[in-house]
Amino acid sequence: MDHSAHMSSTLSSVIAMGLSGFVLAAVVPAVVRLTRNSPLWRRVSVPAGVALPLLVLVHAWAVLGELLPNGTPGGALPAEPVLPAVAVLFWLPVAARTRHRLSDPGRCLYLFLAAPLLDLPAVGVVAAGRPAEGIAMIVGMLPVGLAAAAVTWTWVNREERQAVNDLTLTTTGGGPRVP
Repeated sequence: MDHSAHMSSTLSSVIAMGLSGFVLAAVVPAVVRLTRNSPLWRRVSVPAGVALPLLVLVHAWAVLGELLPNGTPGGALPAEPVLPAVAVLFWLPVAARTRHRLSDPGRCLYLFLAAPLLDLPAVGVVAAGRPAEGIAMIVGMLPVGLAAAAVTWTWVNREERQAVNDLTLTTTGGGPRVP
């Protein structure tokens, strides 16, 4: 048995899993954020209640498709081109200016709920005896949790500034500011 070929194959699949997670968790949201005012996003956005389960299911199919006993038709291959498109739909309520944009608390809840749900297929990969690939996927998806923390931090700071401004207006004789 050629161990170097096996090691090379394992390393390439670990890199592929990590890169796939990173693209979904960091590259796609960066592109959506940079183009957040695009009219295209307003046309294709879907409610968060549709986008999150859709991404969770397509991501699970892409990650676990080849691990199923009989596999899925084509393994995970059919889901691969669909996954980035679904990831765009997932990030639109968080990062773009659409009719489905979530409020600050909604974005926090959405992202904090998504992070563990998107890691579940990677846990399945670990349980299937491919721990390096599963951990690579989990590490690649860490930007979802970081985005959740950043959204929460931004929201808390915005609320605090608003409270200070309202307090200043009230104590100086002005009325409370209307948003």
